Amino acid sequence: MQLKPFLLDIWLDAHEHGIEFNLAASTGPSWTLNEILSLATEAQRDLFLNHKLVYGRPAGSDSLRAAIAEMQGVDIENVQVVTGASEALLILMWLAAEPGANVILPRPGFATFSALPESLGLETRFYSVRKENGFAIDVEEIKKLTDQNTKLVLINSPHNPTGATISDADLDILHEHTSSRGIQLVSDEVYHPIFHGEPTRSAARLPHATVIHDFSKAYPLSGIRIGWMIEHDPERLKRYWNARAYFSITSNSPGDILAEIAMRHRDIVLGKTRQIAAENLRLLDAFMSEHRETLGWIRPRGGMTAFPWLLSGENSRAFCQAAADQGILLAPGDCFDAPSHFRLGFAAAGNKFPDALHRLGEIVKNSPQLLST
Repeated sequence: MQLKPFLLDIWLDAHEHGIEFNLAASTGPSWTLNEILSLATEAQRDLFLNHKLVYGRPAGSDSLRAAIAEMQGVDIENVQVVTGASEALLILMWLAAEPGANVILPRPGFATFSALPESLGLETRFYSVRKENGFAIDVEEIKKLTDQNTKLVLINSPHNPTGATISDADLDILHEHTSSRGIQLVSDEVYHPIFHGEPTRSAARLPHATVIHDFSKAYPLSGIRIGWMIEHDPERLKRYWNARAYFSITSNSPGDILAEIAMRHRDIVLGKTRQIAAENLRLLDAFMSEHRETLGWIRPRGGMTAFPWLLSGENSRAFCQAAADQGILLAPGDCFDAPSHFRLGFAAAGNKFPDALHRLGEIVKNSPQLLST
């Protein structure tokens, strides 16, 4: 069993530490521990400072699960807490790994989507989220890829890295298709509910869909390593619980408490993400218009990342390296199997984003040899 090199994280680890402007990051604006604790009640702060550092429950604490259930509009029994969405993906792919089985995934997409099933011997089939189709998630293309051996279809909406979204109507159609064939429909919603146009509803409303979410993107508290799964099927929930008991046993207890505080004050936490993402996307609109003869893009419909491309069709890695050398970090498109593209995050930089765009504009203007054939 082998895992292919994680090109994105190799790039980020080599460059993001000490970089002045990190536009490769896909998260929202950061929070400090003190800022989160300032939202807490006195009882919550006392619990955080004085709780015992012992094992918790594999399903997650009842209080955190209750807060998540309230937000998702489900019963507490439908919530399984995990160590970030990454553990949710590990559990799902592990349980799908049967001889001859296949899974259907987006391309481009987060590297873990494909690396995990490939390492487990699953056949991976891809539907394209491509600029020629306006970064649409094409339900008919997905349906044609399914067969009697399909175990799982994964949707990521809002999508990383393009910011594409799937409409409620299309998600309903896909849910009907998968549920009628015994295929698990998984909706990765780590960027939900950050939208820049028509909002869409969570797949948690659908009886046969599985939702994965976490406190890393829309809720930008990636350091606490807490995520969750929403599942309506009690037998699947038992398998998730069992897998988690093997993989990580339980959440880290301080992160569990901080996650509940953030969820109970989600209007504030999500409000900050929405405000900064909306303002910085407005600035990015102007930037891309100014450089439209060199850079192409499709405005994201959700999330905090855009996926521009070099109109020359050249591999963007040299351009990204030149930008990194000047203190601007972007993520090369070859990390997403789309070499001429690059991922640009517009929320993590917060109020530094205007300065970052100004410098990036100078790099674009002064690097014609990197942007043309």
